[in-house]
Amino acid sequence: MQHTPERRRRTALALSAALIAGAVALPGAAEAVGQLALDQHGGAQRHQGDQTRSVQQEIERAGAKNVILLIGDGMGDSEITIARNYQYGAAGRLPGLDALPLTGSYTTYSVVKDGADKGKPDYVTDSAASGSAWATGTKTYDGAISVDVDGKQQQTLLELAKANGLRTGDVSTAEIQDATPAVQVAHVGARSCYGPDTASCGTDALQNGGLGSISEQLLNTRPDLTLGGGSASFQQTAKAGQWQGSTLFDQAEQRGYQVVSDADGLAAVRRADQSKPLLGLFTPGNFPTRYAPTTATVGGADQVPVQCTPNPARLSTGLSLQSLTNKSIDLLNRDRAKSGKGFFLQVEGASIDKQDHAADACGQIGETIDFDEAVQAALAFAKKDGNTLVIATADHAHSSQIVDNTPPTSLSTALRTADGTTMKVSYGTSAAGSSQQHTGTQVRIAAYGPGAANVVGLSDQTDTFFTIRDGLDLHEDLAALSRGARVDLSVGAPRPGQRVTLTGSRFAGDRQVRVAVGSTDLGTVDVIDGTATVEWKATPGKSTITFTGVQSGKQASKQVRVR
Repeated sequence: MQHTPERRRRTALALSAALIAGAVALPGAAEAVGQLALDQHGGAQRHQGDQTRSVQQEIERAGAKNVILLIGDGMGDSEITIARNYQYGAAGRLPGLDALPLTGSYTTYSVVKDGADKGKPDYVTDSAASGSAWATGTKTYDGAISVDVDGKQQQTLLELAKANGLRTGDVSTAEIQDATPAVQVAHVGARSCYGPDTASCGTDALQNGGLGSISEQLLNTRPDLTLGGGSASFQQTAKAGQWQGSTLFDQAEQRGYQVVSDADGLAAVRRADQSKPLLGLFTPGNFPTRYAPTTATVGGADQVPVQCTPNPARLSTGLSLQSLTNKSIDLLNRDRAKSGKGFFLQVEGASIDKQDHAADACGQIGETIDFDEAVQAALAFAKKDGNTLVIATADHAHSSQIVDNTPPTSLSTALRTADGTTMKVSYGTSAAGSSQQHTGTQVRIAAYGPGAANVVGLSDQTDTFFTIRDGLDLHEDLAALSRGARVDLSVGAPRPGQRVTLTGSRFAGDRQVRVAVGSTDLGTVDVIDGTATVEWKATPGKSTITFTGVQSGKQASKQVRVR
């Protein structure tokens, strides 16, 4: 059900009253009073005066033209606090995350796939199930990419945004096939199904009758821009289908993608749309981290505190998450006044999680700072634009903890913070050399712009799907979106052997169509801005030309007689 303007008005008023009554803290007003030392009366105070008016001013009715969803993978409250303490001090602020004015928490649990507990809570999620939750509005099992517990495909925000005419983007510092970016563009039962060579694809593989690997489905979903790592999977060769025998890179170029692999190539791109979608893959795997790694050890927090140092392997600043975010916004927002349509962009800071798994304090801190800079970029655009909803959150919490004393059995690290004092960070969920575990606690969600008040209080990850769907007024009925589909010929009365262009138009709800002339299958064709074209060599006789929407199932046909 879509929210009516009156319902939105009542919701905004109710949220305003709840915020005021609950004395919700407004990070945007979080400035220390005067220059008092922290140990003085009021020296650590972040707010100046009553915050009621400030909170009221931040509440805008839902109805954004654009949405930028930023995901800090594994970025629980501990990870945020550790990064803030280290980089800015205990009384400092993260300029992006802490500037978002409306804040809440959401639950992150997944559900059990099968057995007696099927559909019941699995209290600690992975990135695949959690990402699927906000991408589709449906809880699922760990490892699943935008399918439900029975394996049924669930439409994603990016797919719906595209079907409704918005521009779309998917950005990550991980391999673009990794769980968080994958949930917007693919539907597989196993998150490890990266490319055609991946054995775990099982029935999802093209040669087994499935939709193909994540990389292959990404090409079919055709976002206007895709930026990240993971070029290795695109060097693999399709095992079935009309692109069989071609590498995924070759396929991308033949399907009109602009493929870039470095900062200079990205800087040279001036447009990214359905005619020329952008595929930027800058590393074979994940991006290198901002800071060189540290190693937590048993008793490590009793050692001399360390300071983080730059990672010499880090990519150029032109490929920082902040730069990728700015470039994406620039490309997606281009010509918006002419088209009248907005955009949906998902941006992931991926390696907060990956370095937390490795008990690497400096690694995770640097990635949190990188992510915060991306939030700053999104927020700066939203404030200038006035029609953009920015949401920043995490997929799940992780295991790093700020502790008072060095744990006797857990891995730990001592860090010298911006305050000039020591912060002890502990990792207590796995032994040295093993991967630290996710945790099941709720995580922060914060927002700015039209509809931002919908994140306030306690929500679930799935609520984020509905906040964005309703805020952008996205319609989920793909068949209805392709209802006006039709078929046209470039030649009204073709002669035998004549080359004829067949055009299927108004297929807004589809990303591909299957084309047949009589019993002759002409293959699957990409839909670009609602239109698909294919060449046909006319054969004598009377035939029916049929275009069938792959996603909507909508059919459009036309009779042709070749004399």
